[in-house]
Amino acid sequence: MERLVDGEEKTEDIFEKNIRPLSLKEYVGQEKIKKNLEVFIKAAKMRDEALDHVLLYGPPGLGKTTLAHIIANELGRNIKTASGPSIEKSGDLAAILSTLEAGDVLFIDEIHRIPSFIEEILYPAMEDFVIDIVIGGEGKSRNIKIDLPPFTLVGATTRSGDLSSPLRDRFGIINKLEFYSDIELSNIVKRTSQVLDMPITDDAALELAKRSRKTPRIANRLFKRVRDFALVEGDGQIDLNITLNALERLNVDKYGLDTIDIEYLEALINKFNGGPVGVETISTAIGEEISTIEDVVEPFLLQEGFIKRTRSGRVATDKAYDHLGISHYRGLFE
Repeated sequence: MERLVDGEEKTEDIFEKNIRPLSLKEYVGQEKIKKNLEVFIKAAKMRDEALDHVLLYGPPGLGKTTLAHIIANELGRNIKTASGPSIEKSGDLAAILSTLEAGDVLFIDEIHRIPSFIEEILYPAMEDFVIDIVIGGEGKSRNIKIDLPPFTLVGATTRSGDLSSPLRDRFGIINKLEFYSDIELSNIVKRTSQVLDMPITDDAALELAKRSRKTPRIANRLFKRVRDFALVEGDGQIDLNITLNALERLNVDKYGLDTIDIEYLEALINKFNGGPVGVETISTAIGEEISTIEDVVEPFLLQEGFIKRTRSGRVATDKAYDHLGISHYRGLFE
């Protein structure tokens, strides 16, 4: 089931490319990362060297791709993009690297999904700007060494724990992107409204921010949907009433929880007495894949304190009971 509040990129999010900030000054949030990157980029330009390789990690939708493009813009260089799953053969990587010019930025999304044998080719490319590849079949194979111009690799991942240590160690700049505050998301929504020429009131922007699961991509996606309601059923401006009505009809509650989140919590409480219960059992109860529950549903519920993970399984917290309006029986010794 497609989820409006899923942080993963969808086809409908392509419109985000038109609203992406182009500089660090325009980029909202991640203040510490921005300040450090500004120093590193200025220093690299002063030395007339390629910027050290950059690793960006954190949950989906927080702006890793946007930051990669901003780094290239701030350096005044071109950016080439690829994704880990698309690099299946050594020739794929060689083809990408051979097109780079001095100082260019190579952005690899989902870098944790690069095959291990490709990683080994990437190591000398990152360290010494050279690649060794084997061409030809059995009995006729030979090694080819290709010199590369100095470049900057920007890797992005939502699963930093899946990166091998040798690959991680070759990044000179490592940054973890944090979730956004309501004020930061409100500013992002207002900036989007200006870029797309769709007025929004301050209270409506803040309400959208509060329901965006601390994620800019979701904030922009909700803005897009609420904009439709404002155009068809409003006066062409997004106000608080239009926003509240639209979000109710989209089944996004005040915490940003949607139908799947609520089904998860209701099953945990009503079918399993609040837990503890294993994720496999919950998966069967609500008809969702285990991977979807672990990677998409649970992270935000854990972040916001609706559930806890214990050795025995998942447990609903008081906040979950209160949010669903279900009385929580407390035993004598609780």
